[in-house]
Amino acid sequence: MYLKNNFIMNNTSKKYILITGGAGFIGSYICKELLKQGKYVPLVVDIFVQYVDPLSDNHAKSRCARFSDIKDKIVIKRANCANYAVMYDIIEEYKPEYIIHLAALPLAKIKDTSVKDFKEGTIDATANILNIIFNLKQKEYNFLKKFVYTSSSMVYGNFLEDPVKETHPTEPMNVYGTMKLAGEMVTKGLCNTYGIKYVIVRPSAVYGPTDVNRRVSQIFVENAFHGKKLVVKGSDEKLDFSYIKDVAKGFVQATLSDCTNDTFNLTGGDPRSLLEFAQKIKEHFPSTEIEVSERDKEIPKRGGLDITKAKKAFNYSPKYNIEKGIQEYIGYLRRNNQ
Repeated sequence: MYLKNNFIMNNTSKKYILITGGAGFIGSYICKELLKQGKYVPLVVDIFVQYVDPLSDNHAKSRCARFSDIKDKIVIKRANCANYAVMYDIIEEYKPEYIIHLAALPLAKIKDTSVKDFKEGTIDATANILNIIFNLKQKEYNFLKKFVYTSSSMVYGNFLEDPVKETHPTEPMNVYGTMKLAGEMVTKGLCNTYGIKYVIVRPSAVYGPTDVNRRVSQIFVENAFHGKKLVVKGSDEKLDFSYIKDVAKGFVQATLSDCTNDTFNLTGGDPRSLLEFAQKIKEHFPSTEIEVSERDKEIPKRGGLDITKAKKAFNYSPKYNIEKGIQEYIGYLRRNNQ
């Protein structure tokens, strides 16, 4: 599946957008969105590490499905983004006009991973890539137009307003949010130092087909599909659920726009409670049992995110509410018998 496409590799006239962590959930959809536009070849760099429990993982079909229809249209390289020598060679060879930096451990991995593991993707890899770009600039390789860093709504910690604007205080409450915020600081500081244009994107509660990282949305949909109970932790707990196709399109818009040196929320813009999300799933599986329990106090109190800034800056306009998103998600599971 992950073979190079010889035509793409030998065609020096191609323009590339490098997507670190591009074999993941969000990255695969960004690849598809870029291919729709036809201007750039997605250059995927991924370490191909499985972050879910290998003894209980039954999502191999979903991971393969991410690229089943586009694998001959992209370039894929296996590499650790924190490895300077390997990344230098890749960036020097392909000279990407844009870099979308997604590589990082997923939030689902937080309970059994050290701080060092999170630091490698969000801090070390970020600094490494930016340092490579700077060193190539010293050789008069000025091909990069923008660096896009993927952050998270978890950097805000407890939401003190609803919806949260990008100016909201950043007080993360867990390792994931802390390292994502540290990555923002590295991006801003080094980009300003090295004269690199950047954009920081903060998604929230992304969901949809081929997700395997055990987000609450995936757990709910798959449990209902397999006749299991949905346990809702907090009846009024609210999230800004964001359908994957909207998020991927927003990433591409933010990348190719004229916007630079700024931070944007990138979500569905229609926050709903966990209970409502579960109830919408139940409409497709009427026999599904829903149990409401106490909210998880280790998780920050969240809600909606204000996406006005992204709408004005690059015409971001999400098309999927949870009703449409859940319907499409379940349709995918049914077609693929998952």
